[in-house]
Amino acid sequence: MLFTEEQMKNLEKNPNVQHVSETTITYTPAFKLAAVQAYAQGQTPSEIFIRAGFDLDIIGHKKPKHSLKRWRDTYDRYGEEGLTTERRGKGSTGRKPAGELSTEEELKRAKAKIKLLEAQVDILKKLEALERQKRKR
Repeated sequence: MLFTEEQMKNLEKNPNVQHVSETTITYTPAFKLAAVQAYAQGQTPSEIFIRAGFDLDIIGHKKPKHSLKRWRDTYDRYGEEGLTTERRGKGSTGRKPAGELSTEEELKRAKAKIKLLEAQVDILKKLEALERQKRKR
């Protein structure tokens, strides 16, 4: 589903929305947590989203159910912190920084880099040889 410019502007006005693109809505961590808690108290996903000011005709009628399922799984697995901290992309805390690689992993990466550099050198040598042949003609 693609959102129009007008729909995106309207969605961004909702205090429960962090960001909107043509294809996705990023909800605020506070809304995710409140939605999971409301669901635990017996509210349906659709009720939660409607009360939060979302038009299901715009976001899609399946969006509340799918989002709540994802958020509940995250909450069950990581607790409240799972919904309040970003675990994807640049802001994620899931990946180890490069400085924390094991010796084995560093060696593996170094070997891969050496192979890549050797392949690049071979290509350059072949290119030079072709250019020399071309100049001789």
